[in-house]
Amino acid sequence: MKLTEAKEWWKESVVYQIYPRSFQDSNGDGIGDIRGIIERLPYLADLGINVVWLCPVYKSPMDDGGYDISDYYQIDPMFGTMDDMDELIEKAGELGIKILMDLVVNHTSDEHEWFQKALANPKSKYRDYYIFREGINGNPPNNWRSYFGGSAWEPVPSESNMFYLHAFSKKQPDLNWENIAVRNECIQMINWWLEKGLGGFRIDAILNLKKRIEYGVFPANGEDGLVFIGHWILNQPGIEEWLNEIDELTFKKHNAFTVAEADVPEERLSEYIGENGHFRMVFDFSYTDIDTPETGEWFKQSKWTVKELKDKIMINELITQRNGWGAKYLENHDQPRSINKYLPQEYQDDRSKKMLAVLFMMLHGTPFIYQGQEIGMSNIRMDSITDYNDIATHDQYRRALLSGMSPDEALEWMYRRSRDNSRTPMQWTNQKNAGFSNADEIWLKTNPNYHEINVEQEQMDETSVLNFYKKLIYLRSDFSKYKEVTIYGELVPVESSDTVIAYKRIIDDKELLIVVNFSDAEDQLFTEGCYEQIIANVELPKIVENKFILPAYTGAVFSKILEVE
Repeated sequence: MKLTEAKEWWKESVVYQIYPRSFQDSNGDGIGDIRGIIERLPYLADLGINVVWLCPVYKSPMDDGGYDISDYYQIDPMFGTMDDMDELIEKAGELGIKILMDLVVNHTSDEHEWFQKALANPKSKYRDYYIFREGINGNPPNNWRSYFGGSAWEPVPSESNMFYLHAFSKKQPDLNWENIAVRNECIQMINWWLEKGLGGFRIDAILNLKKRIEYGVFPANGEDGLVFIGHWILNQPGIEEWLNEIDELTFKKHNAFTVAEADVPEERLSEYIGENGHFRMVFDFSYTDIDTPETGEWFKQSKWTVKELKDKIMINELITQRNGWGAKYLENHDQPRSINKYLPQEYQDDRSKKMLAVLFMMLHGTPFIYQGQEIGMSNIRMDSITDYNDIATHDQYRRALLSGMSPDEALEWMYRRSRDNSRTPMQWTNQKNAGFSNADEIWLKTNPNYHEINVEQEQMDETSVLNFYKKLIYLRSDFSKYKEVTIYGELVPVESSDTVIAYKRIIDDKELLIVVNFSDAEDQLFTEGCYEQIIANVELPKIVENKFILPAYTGAVFSKILEVE
């Protein structure tokens, strides 16, 4: 493959996702803030990343971790001020780091001025900013289940037989995108932020904008008598007109980095990430959600195999690179820690953490590293469901009990899959609260393993997970002779056993071979050509007659040696 596709700054980026509430507390109130992020910019620059994605810091009552926005133009006092935000954008820019924010326009908080006015006066223009419908004899218009459980319809206070739609929490009423005034408000807000110097947006729940409202009681798919809402609100016909409008009037004008939370069918992917796509890239959920059923019930996890994981990764890679550019990730604020999700407990160690790093960092697309992933942070065991903050965790726990599980059994599943696993405070040192805060009480428990897993100790250990990530990130840097092939090289799968994931990255006369033995047993790989090792997480036997001997949980990158005539 030759380098023919256009080079773009966002293709050559390495993104670091921050959950601000948990990253660094600068004022001792037990909550992370923007000034804390500013303090840690040198660490991020040293890591080698050049884009930071911030989970929401807008003004919010925090019913859903800031994804319930009450004012798009204000920073929540919990995180600081707009002056702090301006300083973050400026100082990050001085270090060559761009800032992405979350764009949440499917819904607002119920405390947003628009919704408050819609409730106060049914005849105001703001009533049409949201989706209100009459019920059926005092019951909701239908039996849709919200993503967070319970009915997706909430009764309107002081109005009989009137309901509003919320695909997520009842404190997150959905906006009515059929209303051009709503679209114009959102477009104006997006441009306001981009003109401040923002690098772009991670776009939340964007495929839910278009709704197909139907009345009635549909066949239930859960013990609660409700039905999954997605069939009626995900990727509905006509949504592409709105997405194109947003792109033309905002993102394209600013050459903005946009990555959408969008599960797009293959036949439409080029519309979304192609040369004239609505976004620069979208996240793939096929392998990151491999452990949960389509209904999203964490306590009914699927019994996936490595072969299934391998197939899902490779299918997605081939489809995505045919259509555009991909966004690669193992962890984010909605996922548990990858080491707990993908590896049996007895093999959750630094070797397997590095193996996972090789697997995902070398794929075709822009890598997204979630805070703490680079030091190998893991899930946390809570003593009680009351220790969890996440609204979805409390709903999943309730549904697990409804299914017949005991409280202990349900709590075990929360340990495996709760979103709070990734939201525990960043582990900087082995001191109080892992160096996150000097407060006596912090907003969410710190994982007790911070005494062993923390930035300070890993910086001093050349063999640490942190320094291994730095080596992988370096391959994509301007100083690396492997930059072009690592970023732009075509991904070509290599035939291997069911538990070995192997692929090549090829561009012009450069070729990398990436090999991952995703099992606890030694395996081998046969391939033609002569290769030299660049990076590996274990001592590898010498390559003999095109045969690679792969110890358990190997993760390695090789470069093909050109034959000299």
